Amino acid sequence: MTTANEGKNSPEKKGRPTPKRKIAEQQRVVNRLAPAATKEAKKLQKQQARILRAQQRDAYMRGDESALPPRDKGPVRKFVRNYVDSRRSIGEFFLPIIVLVLFLTLIPLVYVQFVAIALMYSALLFSGIDGFFLSRRIKHEVAARFPDAPLKGLGMYGWLRSTQIRRLRAPLPQVKRGDKI
Repeated sequence: MTTANEGKNSPEKKGRPTPKRKIAEQQRVVNRLAPAATKEAKKLQKQQARILRAQQRDAYMRGDESALPPRDKGPVRKFVRNYVDSRRSIGEFFLPIIVLVLFLTLIPLVYVQFVAIALMYSALLFSGIDGFFLSRRIKHEVAARFPDAPLKGLGMYGWLRSTQIRRLRAPLPQVKRGDKI
């Protein structure tokens, strides 16, 4: 056990005086701001970020598994996307029907306006019915092909995809209409 006197008499000494507190605190401060980059470096950084975002978007649109968000990842979700993309549905024509209805309601004939509104509601009704049956078929197929996969949310995922215009779906469809899945 060493005593306080032994520490003072030890051969190793600091060799310099202890700095004042103010000086020690100034030495400890770290500059938190990064040094300002040049305009060229900032421009290059923005260009690289733009290229990286474009590459990530391309990978997402291709359906690359590493670029997909969590809601689209996995073989079950890929199967549901392919199942929906391999068939036609009334839901994918709903938006164009609504645009047509909008123009038809501008015609000042009551009969044309009535037909347009009836067309819109019938498309909505048939889209909902198609979505219900599509959801049931998706769950049945997933249960048969992926026995351990949870079925929660798959029907809604498939129905919402079926209501999008085929060319505007993301990730892009990877199967053609009529292909067997």
